[in-house]
This record gives sequence, C-alpha cells and structure tokens, in this order.
Amino acid sequence: MQVKEIMTQGTEMISSDTNLTQAAQKMKSIEVGALPIQENGELVGIITDRDITIRAVANGMAPSNTPVKEIMTPEVFYCFEDNDIKKAAEMMKEKSIHRLLVLDRESNPVGFVSLADFAVKGRDEHLAWEILEKISEPACPNR
Repeated sequence: MQVKEIMTQGTEMISSDTNLTQAAQKMKSIEVGALPIQENGELVGIITDRDITIRAVANGMAPSNTPVKEIMTPEVFYCFEDNDIKKAAEMMKEKSIHRLLVLDRESNPVGFVSLADFAVKGRDEHLAWEILEKISEPACPNR
C-alpha cells in the first residue's frame, strides 16, 4: 500500500516571513495542524500549531509580529506519495514523530501522513500500534 492511499491530501506552503497569526489562520482555514515553510521557493522548515503555542505564545512572543521563521523547525521529515506505508512508518518510529510531510516526485508538498491516517485507513492495526508505541516512549526516563 502506498502513502497516497492513506495520507490526508492537501496542504499549502507559507512564506518564512508569514506571521504566526496568519499561519494559525491558514491552519484553521484548511483544517491542518502543520504547514510547510518556503523561502525563495525552497522548503526550509515546518511549523505546527503546537510550535505556535509552546515556542511563541508561552514565551510571550506577539503572534502578529513574529514571523514563522523565528520558531519553525528547520529539519523537515518527509516521504513521497508513492512510498510504501511501511517505509513512512519506519521513519515516524525512528524520528518519534506524529506526522510526515508528503511530497510528489517533483518535491511539491501534497499532504501529510499521520498516526491517525495509519490507524483509520492503514488496514494494518499492528503497524499503527508499533508507531504509537515508539512515539509514546518517554523522552526522559523520569517522565
């Protein structure tokens, strides 16, 4: 089974200069929790609703005056829409992440594949549990 068969289709890239308020409004309008970020036409990072809350708002940054490039995650984990879902699952487990950006073969973002996609559409309950187990391991032993 390929990633495109279970992924959530559709995403839009935003500019690295977009402010956090605009990014949050875009997330709301297209009903996603993450957006890829571009600069000069190149993918340079990703921002999530959690990033906005934890990295900006909780630190007193003004969302309307803070560009996404100040809090984005510059390392973007992705897979291709024609990859096997097991390959995507392995990356999610290895990196302990809940979602992967999905690209077409021209490297254009076309959606995300998340733990929820594996659970609801993946037809492999064991694979979904493996991902959940791995990403749920505590980052700190005393947590």
